[in-house]
Amino acid sequence: MRNVRLTLAYVGTRFAGWQVQPERPTVQGVLEERLSRLLQERVSVAAAGRTDAGVHALGQVANFSTERDLPLAGLRRGLNSRLPEEIRLMEASEAAPAFHARSDARSKEYRYRMTRAEVVSPFEAPFVTPIHGVLDVTAMREAAGCLLGRHDFTSFCPANCEQDNRVRTVTLARLEENGDEIVFTVRAGGFLRHMVRTIVGTLVAVGRGGLRPDDLGAILQARDRRAAGPCAPARGLTLMKVFYEGEET
Repeated sequence: MRNVRLTLAYVGTRFAGWQVQPERPTVQGVLEERLSRLLQERVSVAAAGRTDAGVHALGQVANFSTERDLPLAGLRRGLNSRLPEEIRLMEASEAAPAFHARSDARSKEYRYRMTRAEVVSPFEAPFVTPIHGVLDVTAMREAAGCLLGRHDFTSFCPANCEQDNRVRTVTLARLEENGDEIVFTVRAGGFLRHMVRTIVGTLVAVGRGGLRPDDLGAILQARDRRAAGPCAPARGLTLMKVFYEGEET
């Protein structure tokens, strides 16, 4: 039995997220269906992160087990020829038998893109969120710095979040300005559902003057979803990279 590690990129716009859902198109559902056809066996794929509906990925990692001896180059060519153009297998490699894309992940890095441009190119529009009005980017950057370290992020996930342990360690929270574009990059050992998008919505509230940068500490301590800002749209969010033992750089 082989354990194959996959690095995937996908545009999440028309998918209902990663995880299989009845009667809805999902990345996992399409991937498992096409892999099963290619290998002529039932395939179950596990991913490092279960991205939400509309969220993109540049470096999603997944793995699956198979008894087939198809060469990895042939696997990549064959799978890509069967996948819709929004999903691509970028790399396939042999993994240790015990490797699991989700449980072995040490951290993940997400990027959220916003634009203040008056006109957004249709080639950029699916991947950026338009932001209108004046923003205090310096205040947003200061607020982002308050997220670093180990915190309970209950305020930044849905009230019905199924995960009991909501403590996460953020090792990178960087806000950059490039012309009309504002990019927020965050890395942590794990993320809660809607966590990054709610952080972004809260940072935008800071930028608009509705919150102060030092309010972030009180929001974290409140452990109440009502204390944070709105959940930003999915379109601006991309899973950039998943890090494993010895790969965090």
